[in-house]
Amino acid sequence: MTIPPIIQVGDVLLSSEILTEKFCCDLSVCKGQCCVEGDAGAPVTMEEIAEIEDCLDEVWGDLSASAQSVIDKQGVAYTDQEGDLVTSIVRGKDCVFTFYDDLEGIHDCCLCALEKAFRAGKTRFCKPVSCALYPIRAKKIGENLIGLNYNRWDVCKAAIEKGKALNLPLYQFLKDPLIRRFGEAWYQELLEVTKFLQEASDQP
Repeated sequence: MTIPPIIQVGDVLLSSEILTEKFCCDLSVCKGQCCVEGDAGAPVTMEEIAEIEDCLDEVWGDLSASAQSVIDKQGVAYTDQEGDLVTSIVRGKDCVFTFYDDLEGIHDCCLCALEKAFRAGKTRFCKPVSCALYPIRAKKIGENLIGLNYNRWDVCKAAIEKGKALNLPLYQFLKDPLIRRFGEAWYQELLEVTKFLQEASDQP
């Protein structure tokens, strides 16, 4: 038996690649380029926008003058060409909440001002769940379903190599963000489904 291309867990449809592909971010190589490459900001909900706005005083000093100017003009988020709410960006690509610093010996790494404030205990909001889930992309399907897909990107080549070296599946690497988004019970069901599919696929 082969693992089907789409697996349903609760009201979530997952690409099978999320279960089978290996992945582990390698900041020493990519230096956080997923925060600055691309042509739109990170998807956010109205609730997250409110949380981000509450954090602005704490993160303002870490933002570039260009980012501050963008936020002053259009706020922390905008509606992109596909009609989705996303974080505001600078120069058509950089998220307004990015800044550059050294991290654990990694020089000039792209970091998130929101996450920095959270880890310092200054705020209760870490960062948009869409950021935490990357390279998984979530999309609403109709009224009752959510689709999860694995977004392949050249920027993440080193993460794929590191994941293979560690034999770490994507769904395990993103355990905490998946639990944050869908809950502990849902993740446990995912583990059960994954175990069943793996055992079935091993059958002659």
